[in-house]
Amino acid sequence: MALWRGSAYAGFLALAVGCIFLLEPQLPGSALRSLWSSLQLGPAPAPPGAGSPEGRLAAAWDALIVRPARRWRRVAVGVNACVDVVLSGVKLLQALGLSPGNGKDHSELRSRNDLEEAFVHFMGKGAAAERFFSDKETFHDIAQVASEFPEAQHYVGGNAALIGQKFAANSDLKVLLCGPVGPKLHELLDDNVFVPPESLQEVDEFHLILEYQAGEEWDQLKAPHANRFIFSHDLSNGAMNMLEVFVSSLEEFQPDLVVLSGLHMMEGQSKEFQRKRLLEVVTSISDIPTGVPVHLELASMTNKELMSSIVHQQVFPAVTSLGLNEQELLFLSQSASGPHSSLSSWNGVPDVGVVSDILFWILKEHGKSESRASDLSRIHFHTLAYHILATVDGHWANQLAAVAAGARVAGTQACATETIDTRRVSLKAPHEFTTSRLEAGSRVVLNPNEPVVEWHREGVSFHFTPVLVCKDPVRTVGLGDAISAEGLFYSEVHPHS
Repeated sequence: MALWRGSAYAGFLALAVGCIFLLEPQLPGSALRSLWSSLQLGPAPAPPGAGSPEGRLAAAWDALIVRPARRWRRVAVGVNACVDVVLSGVKLLQALGLSPGNGKDHSELRSRNDLEEAFVHFMGKGAAAERFFSDKETFHDIAQVASEFPEAQHYVGGNAALIGQKFAANSDLKVLLCGPVGPKLHELLDDNVFVPPESLQEVDEFHLILEYQAGEEWDQLKAPHANRFIFSHDLSNGAMNMLEVFVSSLEEFQPDLVVLSGLHMMEGQSKEFQRKRLLEVVTSISDIPTGVPVHLELASMTNKELMSSIVHQQVFPAVTSLGLNEQELLFLSQSASGPHSSLSSWNGVPDVGVVSDILFWILKEHGKSESRASDLSRIHFHTLAYHILATVDGHWANQLAAVAAGARVAGTQACATETIDTRRVSLKAPHEFTTSRLEAGSRVVLNPNEPVVEWHREGVSFHFTPVLVCKDPVRTVGLGDAISAEGLFYSEVHPHS
């Protein structure tokens, strides 16, 4: 009986000290360990997260992420820029007097009803989307309500501006940004970002970012993941008005890396305009000095003809690098009759083998090779649970660090922390996966101590790493842009590429 009482007493004390660990994680570890050992309860448990898969993975990343031998000095970024007005999507639609009906996707929004249907459609899937709002007056009415909303926040927006802002955080980099920059955006930009006078305009372009949290409910609707729905009536970015200013600025700025984005903004334009503008994009890129890599950042699209034109009208062969997510990757394959194009949408976490097949196809069909006049040799793919960096052999270095850095910034930026907080993130990547669904791919089992997995396929190298997904994200907008910028920052291009 005494023995039983002693065991119960020890168990009770162990439980009490365990509660202290949980409730007061900020207490000095030495104090807790001292308390534990004084009670003679055996070795002290590890602090939360330290020995967890998340903790081991974060530590392994930190060891892998090293700056490349040859670094960028001057980065030019263009051409889409705006002010993001970020707020709760459900609260805005409620304020507009809307209630959730049956979700329905609209390639273009023409009314408040279209907005409600499209938002419900994507919130129900937990998927990101971006749409053009064609009615100017209705958009400005909605934008005014949103901008004056008590909880609304104003941020730097537009892929180019966000990528430029991310690069500008590194004080040893000089950053040029060309895009429609109004007074509010100019005020929000980092001092390290140089905007040529020709890019300044009197009025800002506003984009409305309707966010929702994982598990958030609106009547019968429930979001499976945190994400956002973006819409705008943005004619300046839609016409890529700053393209010529961007290209003319490069001669004086002399960048060693060029980042281009904003092609998706042309979806509201006529087919003839799109065709003509894409030819002008290709001509502009060809004016950039040989040896200066050009990264193209894609974004959410619904126009298959426009996407097909981007792939086939010499845009892909003209650029060196691509950045995209799972929606854009599948849409690209569907638009250009690529592998797995019969797949209508992803079901949960995108299958690694399917993603790998599509990335391989892009680089094999449209990438750099001895028999093809193409510069495309790098694709940085990102989805919520994992990232893949695919590169044509012989043109890039430091891929382990680059893909790990992109994944790390996804966890820190979503949680708004300086470093990975292992208590606030979780692994959602598949524990096992096959590297191809079309060929006899190899079977991979994830090891948090060696978080970057590498495999090769006919002259293309793949570097895969899981993401430590923020459980309660503070902000989801601009994650893809931060991932691409960070991946590029740690990448090294071979001089002859």
